[in-house]
Amino acid sequence: MPYRVTFVCTGNICRSPMAEWVLRQHIEDEGLDVEVDSSGTGGWHVGDEADERTVAALHRAGYRSAHIARQFEPGWFGRYDLIIALDEGHRRALRAMAPDEETRGRIRLLREFDPDADPSDLDVPDPYYGGRADFDLVLEQVEAAVPGLLEEIRTALKER
Repeated sequence: MPYRVTFVCTGNICRSPMAEWVLRQHIEDEGLDVEVDSSGTGGWHVGDEADERTVAALHRAGYRSAHIARQFEPGWFGRYDLIIALDEGHRRALRAMAPDEETRGRIRLLREFDPDADPSDLDVPDPYYGGRADFDLVLEQVEAAVPGLLEEIRTALKER
């Protein structure tokens, strides 16, 4: 049974699909038995493709992208070993939906995995109302957190 990771942002068209595809590439490169997906806390964009600026940032950095937005549902908690929120608001929303303390413990912030991130500011900013530089910043923050996230996943896989 694969280890399962999901990323959650607001509408599932910018930050979480970007994180999903960056992690997917690293998982594939290492040949790890991990499934990765993403969703949003809200349903505004359900059925939409990823924001074109997200896709452009991913492609500029050499990543693939194929995505249809969806909304996280409370019944999904049992599917995932690790649930990664992109900001504190997402983490709060997910924790409020979680059925128990064990599940709440599987909800983490992405930038917790970046050793150079300021512990007082672990939010990945929403680039939706910004431009190219904002999407590039999100990609930079995602890429900075992925090595630590991969280490967490490798450790969990060894413990299985």
